[in-house]
Amino acid sequence: MTVYQFGGLVLDGFNILVLAYFLLLNSVYLITSIVAFKALRRYTRQLKSLDIQDLMTSASAPPVTLIAPAYNEAATCVEATKSLLLLKYPEYEILVINDGSSDETLARLTEAFDLQPAARVPTATLATATVRGIYHSRRLPNLWVIDKENGGKADALNTGINYCRTPLFCAMDADSLLEREALIRVVRPFLEDARTVAAGGIIRIVNDCVVKAGMVTEIRMPHRLLAKFQVLEYLRAFMSGRMGWDALDLTLIISGAFGVFRRTTVVAVGGYSTDTVGEDMELIVRLHRHCRRLGRPYRITYVADPVAWTECPETVSALGRQRDRWQRGLYETLMRHRDMLLNPRYGRIGMVAFPYFFFLEMLGPLIELFGYITFALALILGRASGAYVVVFFMVAFVFGVALSIAAVALEEISFRRYPRFTDLLQLFGLAVLENFGYRQLNSYWRLRGFFSGIRGVKGWGKIERKGFAVETGS
Repeated sequence: MTVYQFGGLVLDGFNILVLAYFLLLNSVYLITSIVAFKALRRYTRQLKSLDIQDLMTSASAPPVTLIAPAYNEAATCVEATKSLLLLKYPEYEILVINDGSSDETLARLTEAFDLQPAARVPTATLATATVRGIYHSRRLPNLWVIDKENGGKADALNTGINYCRTPLFCAMDADSLLEREALIRVVRPFLEDARTVAAGGIIRIVNDCVVKAGMVTEIRMPHRLLAKFQVLEYLRAFMSGRMGWDALDLTLIISGAFGVFRRTTVVAVGGYSTDTVGEDMELIVRLHRHCRRLGRPYRITYVADPVAWTECPETVSALGRQRDRWQRGLYETLMRHRDMLLNPRYGRIGMVAFPYFFFLEMLGPLIELFGYITFALALILGRASGAYVVVFFMVAFVFGVALSIAAVALEEISFRRYPRFTDLLQLFGLAVLENFGYRQLNSYWRLRGFFSGIRGVKGWGKIERKGFAVETGS
């Protein structure tokens, strides 16, 4: 056998592996989409009989502390905090954690909410960076700001947990806007099932939506194409992905932008890990480990209708850094807990969810990006038959387009947050367009993050904020 022949066989073998990867990945998406469809239909029927006012007046609704870490969030922190003050919930406190910001975050909060120095006794002793000052609003008794030295988001969350007085806390981003009923909706699983230790809601893109008094008053598709793609991505991830995984009782991640947790359980596992940028997923994996080791019945769930609106990156460089960081956090979490992989001790989490994220999400970009390269080489070298080209195109593109369209359809039949028909047409068009450049670019960023994780790169990198489109009229 010549070197050329051997190389051709290797090329053919890798292309078959790539086909298998795309087929398996999209098959999982198809399964979660079908399961999500059934779960959403059931859930929307339940919502028709839900009386939010009854939940609001229920004596069983537990007090909640919202913990919002802020680092250089001067552009958005005031509007985001206003949105928290308008939440419909019986009893809650807000702890904004200024994580050593070098901009005017603390000054803007102080001016907007009339802050003054105050004392507050900690309830836990998680290790954190030094707290420099604690401030309380003169006008708003449930608003507190804790100023501390920079230690990262996880460290800021741990600081908030240390000063949390309530049985539940909500971890979020300081630039996120919660809808007024979001908190009572995301707390529902804790009211319905005492085993619940964590619950997360859906994240939506706020770019170019109109914000007034801390609330999204007009929902619009973003102007920039890069942000439009992310609207579709988030719909696919939450409507088809997390809804389906939750229906299968396989939730392995709750977004760091919006999740509610039982404080005592999080303290028992040591709070958030400060040596990973994937602290949100790492905590969920550790909660699974903790509860299964103790043999404790528990539930970690996703709720489809409570919404947190967040600003997404609008430049290629900023989005690339974000996706690099996300993939690095995924790598760090999965490698740290790799003994869970295919380990029956951890039930369906170890046997199904963990292998999916390990082989298809963590290693997937490596296979996918090189798959495009080897496919092109096969075409150039004449080793790709017509049948192979058709099959590759079907599993790598057409299947993916269909699943994206399915996610948009799920949104349309369930919540329909984008009311304009032109928005719907845009989303369907984006489902096709993203496969020709954007998806490959995303795979490159994720591959870069994978190798960043291998190299042990640390830190979040620079985060850019432009602020919300605030409406100032009456």
